[in-house]
Amino acid sequence: MNECHLPPLTIDYQGRLLAGVDEVGRGPLIGAVVAAAVILDPLRPIEGLTDSKKLTPQRREALDVEIRDKALAFAVAEATHAEVDELNIYHATHLAMRRAIDALPLVPEYLLVDGNRLPGHHVPGQAIVKGDARHPAIAAASILAKVARDAQMVALHGLYPEYGFARHKGYATPEHLDALERLGPLPEHRRSFAPLKGQLELL
Repeated sequence: MNECHLPPLTIDYQGRLLAGVDEVGRGPLIGAVVAAAVILDPLRPIEGLTDSKKLTPQRREALDVEIRDKALAFAVAEATHAEVDELNIYHATHLAMRRAIDALPLVPEYLLVDGNRLPGHHVPGQAIVKGDARHPAIAAASILAKVARDAQMVALHGLYPEYGFARHKGYATPEHLDALERLGPLPEHRRSFAPLKGQLELL
């Protein structure tokens, strides 16, 4: 679906306690799926909020600091690699989102969630396709989640530099697949994901 063909964004809530929710890390072969929830302060706008994937790492990190300083409330949470394997990535993603919402120091009245499904939380809300490029609160959540997960991958790189996590962030790049072939999976790898599942079946 092309962004320019999306319908105009209509929000069914006009109050102040609106939380944007997004996740990062559905696709990688390793590590947690990380979600964030952000309630922005309309009196302290933040310039340049958009889909975290469209920003340079330096710009994301600068916005991460600004969001944490200016937002009314924010929280970052995760579902572990073990929970991804146990629940599947879809349910683990929604678990991480619910944890982020529940960790907010202010209780939101309404949720705007990136994607086409709500995460099953009791707070009402809307799912918005490509929401991280269409609403600043979701964009802010995508930035916090991306910076947090990238930091986890950099830390993992420090432990296992031969896998290249600082460069590919756990995605199934040729470098990552080659390291898996040569060195085998780490405890943090998602066993339920191809090609790990197939590789483990051959052992």
